[in-house]
Amino acid sequence: MSKPPRLAARAVLLHQDRLLLVNAWPGQQSPLWCAPGGGVEAHSSLPANLAREVMEECGLEVEVGAPCLVNEFHDRGRDFHQVEVFFRCRLLSGDPHGDWADTEGVVNRRIWATREEAAGLMLRPARLPDVAWGGGFAYDPLEALVR
Repeated sequence: MSKPPRLAARAVLLHQDRLLLVNAWPGQQSPLWCAPGGGVEAHSSLPANLAREVMEECGLEVEVGAPCLVNEFHDRGRDFHQVEVFFRCRLLSGDPHGDWADTEGVVNRRIWATREEAAGLMLRPARLPDVAWGGGFAYDPLEALVR
């Protein structure tokens, strides 16, 4: 019997026209970048979960706004399926360029990428820059997990 899909919340955070991206692969073994966020905890809203995750991963306090993207990915071999809800966020406090350490030890790098820089990265979901800088709402259907 398959496990139910995992639910995650992710931040689309622009600051000075740069998008916050994180890498969470141990030992920096993958060049894959994504928006900060993670799995939701039961009995807490998606925005509350996301604000907690961004603080843990990046040391930044954010205001969580409207959803802007839903993305799904899976790995049949590991019986893994994740549904991610991306929210537009606004930086409230914290030093976006200062020293930081993920309190959970998951994120090992963060960058603030321009749209041009983001286009040259291995980034998932690939439509993230279009949503971040273009506005609107998008849905990315089920895609295979990339490592």
